[in-house]
Amino acid sequence: MNLHDFYYELPQELIAQDPLPDRSGSRLLLLDRKTGETEHHIFRDIVDYLNPGDCLAVNNTKVIPARLIGSRAETGAKIEVLLLKRGEDDVWETLVKPGKKAKPGTKILFGGGLLTGEVLEVIEDGNRKIRFQYEGIFEEILDQLGQMPLPPYITHQLKDKNRYQTVYAKHDGSAAAPTAGLHFTPELLRKIEEKGVLIAHVTLHVGLGTFRPVKVENILEHHMHSEFYMVEEEQARLINETKKQGGRVIAVGTTSCRTLESAAGEDGILKAGSGWTDIFIYPGYEFRLTDGLITNFHLPESTLMMLVSALAGRDRIMNAYAEAVKERYRFFSFGDAMLVL
Repeated sequence: MNLHDFYYELPQELIAQDPLPDRSGSRLLLLDRKTGETEHHIFRDIVDYLNPGDCLAVNNTKVIPARLIGSRAETGAKIEVLLLKRGEDDVWETLVKPGKKAKPGTKILFGGGLLTGEVLEVIEDGNRKIRFQYEGIFEEILDQLGQMPLPPYITHQLKDKNRYQTVYAKHDGSAAAPTAGLHFTPELLRKIEEKGVLIAHVTLHVGLGTFRPVKVENILEHHMHSEFYMVEEEQARLINETKKQGGRVIAVGTTSCRTLESAAGEDGILKAGSGWTDIFIYPGYEFRLTDGLITNFHLPESTLMMLVSALAGRDRIMNAYAEAVKERYRFFSFGDAMLVL
């Protein structure tokens, strides 16, 4: 299967630069994954397509303000650090720009020295391990100095940090938002629950692998980066009970879908626990647990395009995307949504 099989033309002006004032006011493209038929709705209409006894699986990860702008202690030159994975003893795996200025031993000052970092080593993909030093609580300093790590295709300044956060975000740890969940409001979630739909919370801390381009023509040669996930006992019980009673499990976002598929056994039973997953879902994959998916519109030739194609079929997805472009849907993180059932 070739990378170019997942390419589509996207006019630049369809890339959403700002969130809509009303989260649930986005457009919603409904795709029947068995027939390929499409319908156009507003996101809050999603209640009409969920049945009593269904279960929505949402990713309750919280985006940390992981983008830090600092300066080299020796020269004062500007340097940008993106926090990716937390290790022990205040050591983080990071992405640094410009990388060539961040050799082992380099010291970086943030906020005039409120936070300092020292580059320890260069690791896989040119990422750096940095040890941080500070007085007080790291999370509070990060909240003061850090910026939301918006994807590179968003060039506008985000006025409200909370708009790159789901309303149910709980566990700190993501370098990017699980964007399908950005469309939900507390009122909409309440309506969904009043209809008899369960809402289960799982956690997957989104890493930068989400934005890394696939660089091999044969997609089977692509290596996924690992991300930390967690499924609590009570949430696994809700999802397993849904399946047992004949309800549908609908993943909110590709990250929730990857969590469900990583934690499910071959028998389709979801196991509670935590760990690291590098699951790569592409056409031909047999889904163990996921019956439907709420998702945004993804970058051409991305692993996320491959995942939605695995669920609905490549041709149906490519046709739906062509229709979304024709109908001037808004694309990517702050864009519109698709419901695949």
